[in-house]
Amino acid sequence: MRAKLFVVLESVFLGMGLLILTPSVNPTTSAGKLSNPSQAVASQQSSPLLSTNGTKLAQQKPLAVWECTTSWYGEDFDGRPTANGEIYDMYAATAAHPTLPLGSIVRVVNTRNHRSQIVRINDRGPYVEGRELDVSYEVARRLGFDQRGLAKVRLELLEVPSRPESDHRN
Repeated sequence: MRAKLFVVLESVFLGMGLLILTPSVNPTTSAGKLSNPSQAVASQQSSPLLSTNGTKLAQQKPLAVWECTTSWYGEDFDGRPTANGEIYDMYAATAAHPTLPLGSIVRVVNTRNHRSQIVRINDRGPYVEGRELDVSYEVARRLGFDQRGLAKVRLELLEVPSRPESDHRN
């Protein structure tokens, strides 16, 4: 009798554990599509789905792809200046990266649930070893890791801003 009760309880706990550990499915997307294309890039750009050369960002092939660990930053930095001089908005689709040129456009894909978001790099960081990207709170919420704090993501570099032409004369 005790063995039977033990097996039943073990099955219940195993089932509950699987429910907790199984990633939720984003009902508004299928794998590989943007979670919210209308708000894909921060509102400062006039045409959020078009790159500077007129191609649609959602369909653009990446220039480079890699995986990394990301975190998010929010309220403590909200309203403060970013590395490019903008005021940080924790609800904008922006991110911080230590080396990518400011203004770069990146698709961030949560490898756990396949939600994706296009963001613009407007800040430097993160300054924690082992992390390569800091996204805004809103991006973390859309990607589904705002409660966890960290996520393994795939970064797809879509666009690098052109360098301003030098005005030097010989």
